[in-house]
Amino acid sequence: LVMVFYGTNGKSNPVSMENKVEHKAKNQITYDIHLPSDLGMLYKVRLGLQSLEDSISQLSLHHFKMQNTSTLDTFSLTINKTLPLSLNGDRWIEFPVEWPLKEALSVVTYHLTVFSRNILSERNLVHMTARVYGTHGDTGDRSLLWSLQNVQQREDNESFLVIMDAVELGELDKVVLLISSKTDCKLDIKKLHLKEAVKEHPIYVFEVNEAFSVDANKPEIQREIPVSFVIRGDKQKNDIDNLHQEGSQARNLTEYTIKVYTGDKRGAGTDANVHIILFGNEDKSEVFQLSQSLEYQDPFERGKVDTFKIKTKNLGSLHSIEIGHDGKGFASGWFLEKVEITDASRNSVYCFNCNRSVAQ
Repeated sequence: LVMVFYGTNGKSNPVSMENKVEHKAKNQITYDIHLPSDLGMLYKVRLGLQSLEDSISQLSLHHFKMQNTSTLDTFSLTINKTLPLSLNGDRWIEFPVEWPLKEALSVVTYHLTVFSRNILSERNLVHMTARVYGTHGDTGDRSLLWSLQNVQQREDNESFLVIMDAVELGELDKVVLLISSKTDCKLDIKKLHLKEAVKEHPIYVFEVNEAFSVDANKPEIQREIPVSFVIRGDKQKNDIDNLHQEGSQARNLTEYTIKVYTGDKRGAGTDANVHIILFGNEDKSEVFQLSQSLEYQDPFERGKVDTFKIKTKNLGSLHSIEIGHDGKGFASGWFLEKVEITDASRNSVYCFNCNRSVAQ
């Protein structure tokens, strides 16, 4: 059994219970642990199994009690969980510490979606963990391939969902990936999406866009990925758009519905970031990033139609658009079939045909 203690000033090193002083009673073991005095007020404990090499070993945890021998402040919690949480599963659990007169953090279920090209076909040979960091600490190393949900496989890309419980992390900052394999292989990872399970937003996006060459005879690969951007949701996005408009409070904004048709041919989709500008006979719009498709979490895939809604000043009758991308990602080349824009206020639909590849 290993424990990690989190305080307001940092966290402890992993504390192994193997060599600690024990006081044994029926179904109960008490350990004496000396923590650094500069940890500050303890707010979280993570405990788990140090190794899963012995796959038979299990640990049933029923109750946890902790007392500060100086102040006699006591914290106790009923756990009733068995580690690992499932066969080849997550070997860590964590919980907030609630002291008298102190408000505790809560346990949050996080959804981590991995977008890749070939991990699913290699998952029985690959070991991959993620360590998520936020303003309230980190999750420790959590296995990404032990219990996959919402698996989607398409011709040249795939995605799967990993569910993890952790004491709330606050604003997310970075993810550290750790990858090893029993055989030589190459893993293409595109990006990670991370959000709280009960909320649609914010979605933290971590762009990876790297093909990892994993050597069975070499140490595991470690890669630190800072957050690339955060999708805050339509309401907040529109609020920001409104703030950027001069006199927006006194002006009626026009909503445009934009349908983007990606061609149905090999390599037509793109992972790059797409933007658009609308031109009318009265004005032109600002630059809009088309990132939140109403249909798909991963927009601009082969043969798909993505719908976006934007609000901007009244442009009059539309006569042209400018659409392009930043060239980022594994497959940045994009075959754009057409763009349809609906102005409900004018009851008008504008169609702009392209039928060719769009360069950066």
